[in-house]
Amino acid sequence: MHPRIEDYALIGDEQTAALISRDGSVDWLCLPRFDSGACFAKLLGDKDNGHWRIAPKHTKGPCTRRAYRPDTLVLDTEWETADGTIRVTDLMPQRDHAPDLVRVVEGLHGRVTVRSTLRIRFDYGSIVPWVRESHGHRVAVAGPDSVWLRSEPEVHTWGEDFGTHSEFTVEKGEKVAFVLTWHPSHQPRPPLVDPHKALRASVRDWQKWAGRCHYKGPYRDAVIRSLITLKALTYRPTGGIVAAPTTSLPEELGGVRNWDYRYCWLRDSTLLLNVGLSAGYREEAKAWRDWLVRAVAGDPADLQIMYGLAGERRLPEFEVPWLSGFAGSAPVRIGNEAVKQLQLDVYGEVMDTLALARHAGLPIKPHMWAIQSSLIEWLRTEWRQPDEGLWEVRGGRRHFVHSKVMVWVAADRAVRTLELNPKLEGDLDGWREFRDEVHREVCEKGYDAERGTFTQSYGSRELDAALLLIPRVGFLPPDDPRVIGTIDAIRAELSHDGFLRRYSLDGTTVDGLPGGEGTFLACSFWLAEALHMTGRTQEAHDLFDRLVGLANDVGLLSEEYDPVAGRQLGNFPQAFSHIGLVHTALALFGADGAG
Repeated sequence: MHPRIEDYALIGDEQTAALISRDGSVDWLCLPRFDSGACFAKLLGDKDNGHWRIAPKHTKGPCTRRAYRPDTLVLDTEWETADGTIRVTDLMPQRDHAPDLVRVVEGLHGRVTVRSTLRIRFDYGSIVPWVRESHGHRVAVAGPDSVWLRSEPEVHTWGEDFGTHSEFTVEKGEKVAFVLTWHPSHQPRPPLVDPHKALRASVRDWQKWAGRCHYKGPYRDAVIRSLITLKALTYRPTGGIVAAPTTSLPEELGGVRNWDYRYCWLRDSTLLLNVGLSAGYREEAKAWRDWLVRAVAGDPADLQIMYGLAGERRLPEFEVPWLSGFAGSAPVRIGNEAVKQLQLDVYGEVMDTLALARHAGLPIKPHMWAIQSSLIEWLRTEWRQPDEGLWEVRGGRRHFVHSKVMVWVAADRAVRTLELNPKLEGDLDGWREFRDEVHREVCEKGYDAERGTFTQSYGSRELDAALLLIPRVGFLPPDDPRVIGTIDAIRAELSHDGFLRRYSLDGTTVDGLPGGEGTFLACSFWLAEALHMTGRTQEAHDLFDRLVGLANDVGLLSEEYDPVAGRQLGNFPQAFSHIGLVHTALALFGADGAG
C-alpha cells in the first residue's frame, strides 16, 4: 500500500530537504538544491526510482513512534521488536561545503539486527549510477553527480539488485552512524563531517533559533513547528522561500492537478514578512524582503508570479513519463508553466510587502522606491485588463475581483507611503484618483447586490475564498455589510465539513482542468481570521482548533485536505498552510501571546 502524504516527515539544511516515511525510508531528496533533480524519487514512483531505508531487518511496516526533538528539525524514529528497540535519528546539518544526510542508528534495548537498503537514482529516478568502493566509502557517480556513503564504525556493505546494502546488529548504547554526501563529480570529495558532532550542533542551533520566537500564547508548539518548517523551506544563500519542497503531489488522488512547487511565489510575500516580523525573526524577514527586491527588479511589465530560488525567471514545465506519480497520480511535472501568466494581484503583494518593510523600519534599499514607483505607474495604465488570478487558472483570463482588490492595495500603499514620507517623489494626487477609481469599479462590477456578496469575477455568480482577504487588506472595514455578506456566502457555498474550497468546481470551467480537489487549508485559516475580525471569535477559535488538528503526527500540513477520506492532499509540507497557521494564531491570540 502506498504511503499517505501525511506519513512523511521533513528534514533539511535550508538549501534542500528530504521526506522520510514512517517505515524509515527517505523517499524524496533533491541535491544540491530544492529545485535540483531528485536522487530519491520513490515518493512519485517506486523503490527503483531511488530511496534509502534503515529499519529492523524483519520489520516491513511503519515505526512504533516518531517525533522531532523539541524545537528542532532533528527526527527520531523508533521501532520496538521482539528482539529489542532501536532509534534512527535523521538530520541534514547546515552545510559548510556540501549537503550531508546523517542517519544515526542507536540501540535502546535488547539486540536488534538492522538492515540498510540504499538505491541512488539521479535525475528524478531515471539514472542508475556506477558504484565503486574507495577508502571505506561507497561512491556512486553518474554524469555531474557524485554521492559518497560512509559509516562510523565501518559496517560491511555489498551491492545487490542495483542497490547498496548493509546489515549489522546494535545493542543498548551502541550507535552506528551513516553519512551520505553529494558533490559535483568533477571535484574532489569534500571534507568529512563528524555525524555525532553534527547532531549535537543541529539540536543546539535549532533550539537556539526557536528560542527567539516572541509568541508565547496558545498553540505555541504548533506555531513553533510551523516557523521551523518555514525556516527549513528557506533557501539560505538568497533568502527565497519555496512554496513546498516537492513536485506533483496530487490535489486529487489519481487526478492531473499535480504541480511543481519548488519555487518562490510572490503571493506569499506580505504574509511571510508579517509573520517573520511579528514572531521575532527580523533577520529572516529582511532576507526575504531583499530577495523580493532583487527578483522583481526590471521592467514592471515583466513582473512574474513566481521566481526561482535565486530569482531565476525561466521555469519551463515538462513531464517525466518514467515516474508513475504519487499513488498513480500522473503526470509528474517539473517546472511550472504558470510562471508565464499575468496576475495583477502580485503588484499589490509587492507594494504591500515593501510598504510593510518600510513601516517596520527595515533598512531601506536606495533603489526600492524607484522600483515601486515604476510598478504603480505601469499598473495605472494596465490594470483594466483581465488576468489569470491568484489561483493560476488555466481556463482563460477574467476580471477577477481579488486581482482588482489587490490593484487597489498597490495604489493605496503607494499613496500611504508618500503621505508618510513627503520627501519621496510621486504623483500623489494622481495615485489617489487611481485608487478611488479602482475602488468604485470593484464595488460596482464585483458585487452582487441581490445575493449580498462579492463574486469571483465581474458578472459571475461564482465565489472565491480569496475574497475573505478584503477586510484584512483594508479595502473595506470588517463591519461593512458587504464584507459580512461575503463571508457568510463563502461559508455557505464553499464549505465542506467546515473547511473551505478555493472556489466551486461544480459545472464551471474557471480553471480549465478536469476533476476536483480538496479543501484548501490556507483559505480555511483565512476564514478563521475573517470570523475573528467580524466579531465571531469563538467560531474562529473552534475552526482554528480543528485546522491545527489536521496536522500529521509531527505537526506538518500539506496544501489541501480531503474531509471524506480524512487525508492530506497536495505538495507537502506547504508554506502557504503554515504561514496561515502562524498568521491566524497571531491574529487570534497575539495580544495574549506577545513575548
